[in-house]
Amino acid sequence: MEKQFKVFVYKEGEPPVFHDGPCKSIYSMEGNFIYKLDVDTKFQTKDPQKAHVFYLPFSVAKMVRFVYSPDSRDFSPIRRTVVDYINLVAQKYPYWNRSHGADHFMLACHDWGPEASFSLPYLEKNSIRALCNANTSERFNPVKDVSIPEINLITDKLTGLMGGPSASGRQILAFFAGGVHGPIRPVLLEHWEGKDEDIKVHKYLPRGVNYYDMMRNSKYCICPSGYEVASPRIVEALYNGCVPVLISKSYVAPFSDVLRWKSFSVAVSVDDIPKLKEILMNISTRQYIRMQRRVLQVRRHFEFNSPPKRYDVFHMILHSVWLRRLNVRITDDHGVVAN
Repeated sequence: MEKQFKVFVYKEGEPPVFHDGPCKSIYSMEGNFIYKLDVDTKFQTKDPQKAHVFYLPFSVAKMVRFVYSPDSRDFSPIRRTVVDYINLVAQKYPYWNRSHGADHFMLACHDWGPEASFSLPYLEKNSIRALCNANTSERFNPVKDVSIPEINLITDKLTGLMGGPSASGRQILAFFAGGVHGPIRPVLLEHWEGKDEDIKVHKYLPRGVNYYDMMRNSKYCICPSGYEVASPRIVEALYNGCVPVLISKSYVAPFSDVLRWKSFSVAVSVDDIPKLKEILMNISTRQYIRMQRRVLQVRRHFEFNSPPKRYDVFHMILHSVWLRRLNVRITDDHGVVAN
């Protein structure tokens, strides 16, 4: 991929909605990807004839901030922004019409990323959508779309976010702290908040208790979906050497086409939340140690680097886009054929 794969980034559009994005907060993936693509120029080509894929460089998070009116509850300005941009590049270049968008990709970490893609049928059905909100019940298609991790960056560096003792140095069985929103978390808190010394579940952390210290001292970190399926806790768990416990419905885990999540995480159904401790206690010490070692091995795939490094999250996203592009053949008569 590194020697062959080329991305053409449309230059049309002005910041802050285009060629810009947040580099901090839970939407940090949008801005970081745009900027990293500019830094790691080996993947970029200025000649669209040499491109394998075409990047639509808009930020849904920035649209929500600068285009959407919170009091209106009217999503149409965001839809118009997406439609107008694609119409612009489709009129100026032949590439969107040639493939009906099948060799184009967008990236969004905002909850409304899927909704923005519904603005145009070809964008949703044909284009590669790299989404944090990878929910199959909301028309995420793992065959052509890419699930990307939600990473909550407080600063533009990972300093202080990574670490933790070895498997033998973790004294807490499982930990969760977070707001009660969505359908899953109330069930988790109902069964486990303050109910068991081994399962530390909090709506609010007690005063003086550090969130990341709790993760670093826990064997398992519970990662329930909120309003949407993605959760930054998954990456936070990996950063802190804690085995993620995924509790969600219809969620496709990031990079699951190349990463065997069951080898370094535990999936628990919503119906099995009452049996959470039993499930975790039934995992042998040897099996847990193997999983925890794999967490340490795979977390580099979820790290940002400046400049990007091989196998980091930037390269993982491009690799996933590359794999999906290989599934599509653009014919001379402007047709699209699945390989």
